[in-house]
Amino acid sequence: MDIPLYLRRIKYEGSLEPSFATLRALHLAHLRAIPFENLDIHLGRRITLNSAALFDKIVMRCRGGFCYELNGLFASLLSHLGFVVVYLSASDAHPDDGFGPEFDHLALVVQCPGDAARWLVDVGWGDTFCEPLDLDATGEQKQGRRAYQIAHEGDYHILWQRDYDGRRERQYRFTLQPRNFTDFADMCRYHQTSLESAFVKNRICTLSTADGRITLDDSRFITTLHGERHEQRIDGEEAYFHILEERFGITL
Repeated sequence: MDIPLYLRRIKYEGSLEPSFATLRALHLAHLRAIPFENLDIHLGRRITLNSAALFDKIVMRCRGGFCYELNGLFASLLSHLGFVVVYLSASDAHPDDGFGPEFDHLALVVQCPGDAARWLVDVGWGDTFCEPLDLDATGEQKQGRRAYQIAHEGDYHILWQRDYDGRRERQYRFTLQPRNFTDFADMCRYHQTSLESAFVKNRICTLSTADGRITLDDSRFITTLHGERHEQRIDGEEAYFHILEERFGITL
């Protein structure tokens, strides 16, 4: 892996010491530089869990990706820098109080050398925490006007988010069983091909900003600023691709 090129892609110029301060800064830089997006699925381009291909797409071609791509490549960077990284299988929360299947989402647990603290790391969900979460903390962990809590339910850890309006919702659940990156290949393929997959149904591109988030779907450009949401209708593909290039730095 060409670490200097990766760091240039996320506009990171800080320390590379494998400490929590470095982890926090890298996590935030990654989220503000690399979009969560599923555009290759709608272009008919196959996504494979190959580190060289992911580096070429995300770093060299200035693209984003979804969880398997973003967290997969970020895990490789952290490992190269000396962090201890474990891949976790997570399941998305559903409105009917259920959860998706195993390997529905890829998240990470990261430790700094010589430090017992464990951090939940995720640059591949989209709209969730911006700084690593203390895996062993029981109470809420505030980040700006939002807060997060990792609750325990049997063998599972459940990630909760308290939103700008105070509403609490589950995001996903996971166990701490270590996984291999290749274990996610089947679900990665499912989310590219199944008509039941949300990634097949709609295009999405979203990026964290210093004050909130910008999001582009098939028909709207959404700006969230200090918790206030504003929508702009998109009139046609020309306008769509203009916003994609101007606001997200993606040229297809």
